Amino acid sequence: MTRSLDSNFKIKEAAPLVLISDEQSRHTANTLRQLLPHWTWRVEDAPARLHEHCDAGTPVGVIIAPQTLGVETAAWVEQATQSCPEMLWIAIVSEQHFGDPDFMGVVAAACHDFITTPLADVVQLVPGLLSHAAGMAQLRAHLRHAKSGPVEIADMVGSSPPIKRLGRLVAKFARADSPVLICGESGTGKELVARAIHNASSRAAAPFVAVNCGAIPENLFESELFGHVKGAFTGAVQDRAGRAGLADGGTLFLDEIGDLPLSHQVKILRFLQEGSFERVGSGHSIRVDVRILAATHCDLGAAVAAQTFREDLFYRLNVLSVEVPPLRERSDDIESLAEHFLAHVKAKTTITAKGFSADARLAMRRYRWPGNVRELINRVSKAAILAEGSLIGPADLDLPCPREGSGARVINLQETREQAERVAIESALRDANNNVSRAATLLGVSRMTIYRLLDKHGIDIS
Repeated sequence: MTRSLDSNFKIKEAAPLVLISDEQSRHTANTLRQLLPHWTWRVEDAPARLHEHCDAGTPVGVIIAPQTLGVETAAWVEQATQSCPEMLWIAIVSEQHFGDPDFMGVVAAACHDFITTPLADVVQLVPGLLSHAAGMAQLRAHLRHAKSGPVEIADMVGSSPPIKRLGRLVAKFARADSPVLICGESGTGKELVARAIHNASSRAAAPFVAVNCGAIPENLFESELFGHVKGAFTGAVQDRAGRAGLADGGTLFLDEIGDLPLSHQVKILRFLQEGSFERVGSGHSIRVDVRILAATHCDLGAAVAAQTFREDLFYRLNVLSVEVPPLRERSDDIESLAEHFLAHVKAKTTITAKGFSADARLAMRRYRWPGNVRELINRVSKAAILAEGSLIGPADLDLPCPREGSGARVINLQETREQAERVAIESALRDANNNVSRAATLLGVSRMTIYRLLDKHGIDIS
């Protein structure tokens, strides 16, 4: 495929993705690869992992429908096709699938086209069908990306590859309206990701309502989420709208959904299925239009296996999923994050600290941060207030000094560079009698660069 559409866009060779569901569909996938050996096929059996394959090299997917029919089958196809909203899907179905109008309705709505088995009878049509779908998917992606790039997540500072990838996923998920399951360790910023998805979506002007499922007492959860009417229970002195009603038209964020007791999981499931609820003490059904985002620090797959989390609710929530990286996997962002949080403290409190020492920077890079960004905020905020000098040291952060220990000190390139930078600035200032303009001329930089470096290294020339 080399047909040129314009000076900036060309249809590229595609590597189709094949999604299988059972052993029978695996056999069909093997047959497809044997009939078309010149194509580079990717095979996946878990819809929840499809977003890992959503890139420019995989613009089209082939979904092999399960042989067993039912509500679960249609939901499986719907979940798969919505996991990669930019990909065009082609379904492989058999004659028996045509007897299920609900299933074929999902295929008609979610897929670009379909192929009927046996494959040997239609093998001549498949290459052209795949090529056309791939070209159309690439054209749509080209036009979308020309208008928008990755979403910048408010307060999530950094430019490391994991954060850039997260921004791209947020941009994709914002264009859909399906539920999103946001996974990650405590303190990584899952709510920030949820807010970024909401703010970049068509629902941005409507409410974003967060519910911490683990912080609400079990006996009050239903009232908190769905509201109650006057007299529903002792203390219900007036009607009260619940969080689901307040989020109408916008986004309902269910934080720490893994902490929700089984008794309430079925109520969330019914709400997701029907899009309506009843206030406590009322028999009147209220319908709302909300998008559901959920977050958890738990392994919900393991919770399903342990029967502490409902499998049907898991699949309802896990249509789209994203993993927020822990701080130890984005070490390139640690220093910029620390400086960002220090600036926040400076803006609110009078402190003497102006920056971080070289040892503090090295200590932060070496630390594993089990509490993630939340722990970094805590340590920087405390150190900024307690530090007595102009530079925050490892002891102020309650971190071990990298100079101490039995082993030889590891030479770090960034640390060496910063030390040389500080020495050069101090030397130029001495030669210029602390005249910033003359020091800038000696170093061949602007006055604003000198001021920035003075602040970075905590050098006081007053």
